[in-house]
Amino acid sequence: MKETSDIEQRLDRVESRFAMHDLVSDYCHGFDKRDWERFCAIWWPDAIWDIGPPFGTFEGTDGIAHVTKDVLWGAWLASSHFTTNLVVSFEGDDRATGLCDVDCIGTTSDGQAQTVSATYFDTFERRDGVWKIAHRKVKMHHFNPLPGVTLSPPA
Repeated sequence: MKETSDIEQRLDRVESRFAMHDLVSDYCHGFDKRDWERFCAIWWPDAIWDIGPPFGTFEGTDGIAHVTKDVLWGAWLASSHFTTNLVVSFEGDDRATGLCDVDCIGTTSDGQAQTVSATYFDTFERRDGVWKIAHRKVKMHHFNPLPGVTLSPPA
C-alpha cells in the first residue's frame, strides 16, 4: 500500500508543479494582454502583492485590482514579461514556495522604452483543490529606460 501512496504523492507533486507554472505564466499573459479575468484568477482573494519601491504593497483582490487597473496599466502602453528559472519547494501538501526571475520590456505611457529585471518570490497555497498565489514579493534589480529605442510593431 505504501507504494501506491508514494506514487499518488509523486503524481500530485508533478500536477501541482504544472499548476504553479501555469499561475506564473498566467500572470504574464494576463498582465501583458490586459486580461483582468485571467490575471485576477491567479490570486487568492486575501493575497498580498508586494511590488516594493516605487509602487508598494497591495492586499486582496481590491488592492490588486486598484494597482493593476488604475496604476500599472495606465503607466504602461505595452509590456512583455518573460519569466524563467521557476524553482518550486513544497512546504506541505497544500503549500509551496516559488522563485523565478523575470525580464520585462515595454513602453511607458510617455513613450519611453523601458527594461525591468526582477525576481519573484511566491507563496502558493492549495485551497479546496485549487492552487493560487497567496503572496508575491518582487525584488527589482533594475528599472531602466532604453534611450533612443522606440518599440513598435513591424511595418
